[in-house]
Amino acid sequence: MVELDWHAERGDVAGLALLDRSPDDGEIDLIAVRAWRQARVRNEMSKRGIDAVILMDPVNIRYATGARNMQVFSMRNGPSRYLVMTADRAILYEFTGALHLADGLETIDEVRPASTASFVAAGPHIAERERIWAREMAQTLRMLAGERPRVGVERMNGGTALALAEAGIHLVDAQEPVEMARAIKSAEEMKCVNASLRATERGVAELRAAIRPSLTEAELWSVLHRSIIAQNGDYVETRLLNSGERTNPWFQETGDKVIGENELIALDTDVVGCHGYYSDFSRTFHSGPGKPTARQRELYRVAHEQVHHNMGILRAGMSFRDYADAAWDIPEKFHAHRYYLSAHGCGMTGEYPYLYHRGDFPAAGYDGEILPGMTLCVESFIGEEHGGEGVKLEQQVLIHETGIELLSRFPFESDLLDC
Repeated sequence: MVELDWHAERGDVAGLALLDRSPDDGEIDLIAVRAWRQARVRNEMSKRGIDAVILMDPVNIRYATGARNMQVFSMRNGPSRYLVMTADRAILYEFTGALHLADGLETIDEVRPASTASFVAAGPHIAERERIWAREMAQTLRMLAGERPRVGVERMNGGTALALAEAGIHLVDAQEPVEMARAIKSAEEMKCVNASLRATERGVAELRAAIRPSLTEAELWSVLHRSIIAQNGDYVETRLLNSGERTNPWFQETGDKVIGENELIALDTDVVGCHGYYSDFSRTFHSGPGKPTARQRELYRVAHEQVHHNMGILRAGMSFRDYADAAWDIPEKFHAHRYYLSAHGCGMTGEYPYLYHRGDFPAAGYDGEILPGMTLCVESFIGEEHGGEGVKLEQQVLIHETGIELLSRFPFESDLLDC
């Protein structure tokens, strides 16, 4: 196996060796992946007595069928493509002119042209368009699932949902069955996850090698984008790369700030990568040319400790409440700027479950069980309330019956871990 020298000379981008994908994409049985995912959704529908679902979230459509088309565009221009699925039928309503994109997908029984019931498409005739859409959809649902079907919906605009209810369709929320389906990964699905992670790690290696003072944050962040797209990944979901004092508090979007000397640079990948799977790990780097300060090393060490403590307590069968109780105690001086979650599920995006800090559990938390087959991202952000730099670290893991498997392999910074 060819190994990447992760800590190669930062200016030597061209000399970086690539890490082989393991297993190779050609070894992934994508038909088995699609069959597993579709069966998972149908099983969760059955548990809840849901006769049909109408999925409009493009990530959920892709999960249930493998069909991919203009994922970001579809998220805000709905309903422009949507999926109707019952226990034995799947009808994809595809964007005008794009019906051919679903050719060959064994998960889809029929492709029909979508009718876009949005204000952008219909203008002042939107209410009429919604009623027509709902009337036609209600007729299809009754043909597929009986006279009074129980139908799960998600991400449907308000007027369309109201018109569908007025047409006599019993609507329920589809979020729960779909999220519960997505939470458990098959062994074949994990090959997709790992392929996406390896591609993202190559991108982060290129980004790290390109770090130098005088670049803007956006210029540095673009290195990751270029690499992800070149490797046939999809996109980066957020803008989370910051430097210097813009690292604290977290969630300051990447901008045109010029990276200075000897600053921290914090990154959260949030990559929708190969096969549509989410690569979600965080790293913090040092811009050089000098060595990190004692304060920078302290922040890094504390974040590293939090992530590894919380990884160490994860186990199959553990309740969310018990995890919160056993999770690492955040020191008071870092509490105000803590990351809002302790850990979260990860699949084709960030997903169920959310695991909260002990102090946040009474107001925000909910109980459940950590199960084998879940992929979780363990989070840390460490920065003081009254300013200064911050450190963001995160690892992605798979839950097994007997322990956890580390999925994100990009190394931590030895210079920042030195005491």
